[in-house]
Amino acid sequence: MEWMQVKGKWHEVKGKMRQQFGKLTDDDIERAEGRREELVGRVQQRYGILKEEAERRVDRFVDGL
Repeated sequence: MEWMQVKGKWHEVKGKMRQQFGKLTDDDIERAEGRREELVGRVQQRYGILKEEAERRVDRFVDGL
């Protein structure tokens, strides 16, 4: 799935995102609101990882949808 599709289906994707990224709060997900860079930043912060690793995890998640 492309990121633009994720953005368009944000409300449908949020539940799957909560399962994949259990350390993200509901507020984190709501604030990201379909913005990839915001989501990457929140994953990076919550998991204590480098930006590149957070990008890989988000991209893997999107590819798996």
